[in-house]
Amino acid sequence: MTSEPAPARRRRTRWRLLASPLTRRILAVNLLAPIVLVVGVFYLDRYKQGLIRAELDGLGTQAEMVAGAIGEGAVFEEEMGFFEINPDMAQQMVRRLSEPAKFRARLFGAVGELAADSRVVGGAKGSIYIEELPSPTPPHWTDRLARQWDRWARWMPRDESLPLYRDRSNARADDFEEVMSAMAGRLAWTVRSRQNGALVLSVAVPVQRYKQVVGALLITADGATIARSLFQVRIAILEAFAVSLALTIGVSLYMAGTIARPVRRLALAAERVRHGQGRAHAIPDLSARRDEIGELSVALKEMTEALWRRMDAIEAFAADVAHEIKNPLTSLRSAVETAARIDDPDKRARLMAIVLDDVGRLDRLISDISDASRIDAEMSRAETAPLALAAMLDTMGEIYGGTCEERGLRFQMERPAGDALMIQGIESRLVQVLRNLIANAMSFSPEGGLIRLAARREGARILLAVEDQGPGIPPNKLDAIFERFYSERPEGEKFGTHSGLGLSISRQIVEAHGGVITAENREEGGARFTVALPSSA
Repeated sequence: MTSEPAPARRRRTRWRLLASPLTRRILAVNLLAPIVLVVGVFYLDRYKQGLIRAELDGLGTQAEMVAGAIGEGAVFEEEMGFFEINPDMAQQMVRRLSEPAKFRARLFGAVGELAADSRVVGGAKGSIYIEELPSPTPPHWTDRLARQWDRWARWMPRDESLPLYRDRSNARADDFEEVMSAMAGRLAWTVRSRQNGALVLSVAVPVQRYKQVVGALLITADGATIARSLFQVRIAILEAFAVSLALTIGVSLYMAGTIARPVRRLALAAERVRHGQGRAHAIPDLSARRDEIGELSVALKEMTEALWRRMDAIEAFAADVAHEIKNPLTSLRSAVETAARIDDPDKRARLMAIVLDDVGRLDRLISDISDASRIDAEMSRAETAPLALAAMLDTMGEIYGGTCEERGLRFQMERPAGDALMIQGIESRLVQVLRNLIANAMSFSPEGGLIRLAARREGARILLAVEDQGPGIPPNKLDAIFERFYSERPEGEKFGTHSGLGLSISRQIVEAHGGVITAENREEGGARFTVALPSSA
């Protein structure tokens, strides 16, 4: 017969930083908030719109001041009473007033023609158009780095919803919607975007002379200030992200070290206990942590010790069973072998009687062993139910009152009146306990002796007591009598009548109900067995 190979053992005993799934989950959960924070860097629309609005308000104020100055200083009255812009004077004013403010100003006449442009400088030989060119490549790497940083600071993603800005040298008023609105006497603004994503802010205001609109002033400025402000906010968020990321990783690794690593240690220790030989492998004691992992280590340690105790108990029980069964088997074999060699009918009859006694003894022993072996499993599966001990005691009083009378004994049952003595339990098993105790008392009671079954409430417990007037229990055997196969029996009782498992089974049942069973000697003589069970009401 071949045995199946044992499952392969995992040899990973060293704890690695990201080898633990729990560590990875802790990192993933803790990194979620910083990642959401940094993603928000690209979604600053509300803040951006606020900056644009503030910049447009500032441009509008400047445009009204420049338009007011042009209306006072560069507009003259014609013969018919109409007002007209003086292009030469307006060009000088537009050039001078826009230069400190770093914006471009264009003045359009009443019929829409371009009258002045701050980027045009007039001279004796004509006009010159001024256009900003990028500065030459800086010679030093620090200068190049500063220039690249400035480019990053000016960069903004292209907003497809904004109209594209187109610069024309011969622009007219109808090329700009905001200028046409200004021609109608209203301040208007527009936000446009260049191909590279840079913003262009435009504000148009009417140029008036005595409430008569004689033209429109268009001021345009790039969104470099807005881009830099957004860039600074993004940098601040990224700095906060970097700090929070470092803290998050540190805290996550600390949590992994204090949670995942000890859990891994416990798992490896449990695996070693499972696959190891002997009892050299122990569960780490982490009770000093005073947290759930410490409680887990204590629970695993206690469970392992309980497992070893259960294995010891099983081995001891198997040894006791083998010993107890061997005695009647030896007697039975001897009787059978002797009966085969003798011819005397009387001797053969006596040997057959011995065989029958040994068979009966084996039957009782095997029945009690079977009952004892399945008590734990049955008690762990069975459902307890509310049980009135008072009614159960009344029934047992009626049964054993007649039984004791037939055997020349007296039986007395006492319980408090009006108290149902409610508990949570299994009635059949508790009846078995009392039957064992009463049968034990009947075995040791003398002729005419009194057996007393009493119940009373003591705090949150209910006490059941069975007393007899027998010889009592040897003082050094008050605990030993609950061991399996204890064989102290009264004089004159036929050998093998009892298996010695009754009190052991009774203790198993009582402890499974959360109770305690004890034995003591009465001062007036005899023994008293007390069962303490938790009350449910």
